[in-house]
Amino acid sequence: MIIQQFWESIRFAVNALRSNRLRTLLSLSGITIGIFSIIFVLSVVDSMESDMKASFEMIGSDVMFIQKWPMGPEDGAEDYEWWKYMRRRPPQIKDMTKLAQRLPEAGSISFTANTQKTAEFGNNFVENATAQGVTYHFRDAISLDIALGRYFTEPEMDGGRNVAVVGAELAATLVAGLDPIDKEMTIGGLKVQVIGVFEKEGTSLFGSGFDNVVMMPYPFAVRLTGTDVDDAALVVKGQPNITMEELKSRVVATMREIRGVKLRDGNDFSIIESTMINTVVDSIIGVFNTIGLVIGIFAILVGAFSIANIMFVSVSERTNIIGIQKALGAKNFFILNQFLFESIALCLIGGLAGLVLVAGLVALLNQLIDFNFVLPVARIVLGISISLIVGLIAGIVPALKAAKLNPVDAIRSK
Repeated sequence: MIIQQFWESIRFAVNALRSNRLRTLLSLSGITIGIFSIIFVLSVVDSMESDMKASFEMIGSDVMFIQKWPMGPEDGAEDYEWWKYMRRRPPQIKDMTKLAQRLPEAGSISFTANTQKTAEFGNNFVENATAQGVTYHFRDAISLDIALGRYFTEPEMDGGRNVAVVGAELAATLVAGLDPIDKEMTIGGLKVQVIGVFEKEGTSLFGSGFDNVVMMPYPFAVRLTGTDVDDAALVVKGQPNITMEELKSRVVATMREIRGVKLRDGNDFSIIESTMINTVVDSIIGVFNTIGLVIGIFAILVGAFSIANIMFVSVSERTNIIGIQKALGAKNFFILNQFLFESIALCLIGGLAGLVLVAGLVALLNQLIDFNFVLPVARIVLGISISLIVGLIAGIVPALKAAKLNPVDAIRSK
């Protein structure tokens, strides 16, 4: 009986669309825009979250960075005290050597330093390519996906050979369809031999990853970066049997000892843990989710009022029919369900239209922009669920009004 009533209500909803197309479409546009707004915004947030977390998948949960600049305010400060951080000394290769000697808790310790230089091959060039110098064990802490060729050998690293692993986008731009392996290119005026190409990562909210990098052994790259570059870091990977809290405590104590920091003074370096990165990402996503929900709620309220309005009009137009149905023995529950199901059916039609628009826009954006927009199944289910709830809320008052009509008065209404 309930299924029959539901399909009958859908028929009434479709008939309403046909007989009062403009009025119904204007009313349905409210719920369509509402569902479109909330699901599209949440899908964009989901896409951002997926992109952010994918950008850091290469970093293990047991890895931390020692660097000059922190990710946010330190030592309980409310503001980012850049003037204070600016006076800090950036990590240097000698810090790595001393830390490795005094920190048995570390599985590996490596050094990385970056600068921006112009990369050239023949007549092609890429400005502001990232010239990155690393030590051999950098790959132990950071997952490097190499599509072609190989990584440096230890003799190449120790000898400061002029070899490089380059980003996929940079290789495609410079070499223009040729096999880049063993080609000789120039970075910052220095010649390097390409021995490997990274997997393409694509554009993300955090740049293009390794797509535009020229990664070289640090003893060679130091000619480009210098020994005192701000964008430098020590990368520490912990032993399997030590917690990150224990490792961090030992790293801080050892670095303070190495640098001769006095007991009363604060650290002159920052520790960035991989878990901190995830926390920052989660807080950013939380803000965007809140904004999306606020926008969506207001849009949904407009849609709910639109559906309620059309249901009140529908009750008014069918008052005579309601009276006849009651005179023939229809119960109040039957009349209430009839209009309630019709309201839900209308909301489902509007909601599905909104979801179709979201899917179409997501597909279009994926074609136009080099960014992976997604529409998770969970968001589609959420859109349908919201439509059902809005239909129930928007239809309950008009349905109760219809159910309570006196059959005699309803029949005489015309």
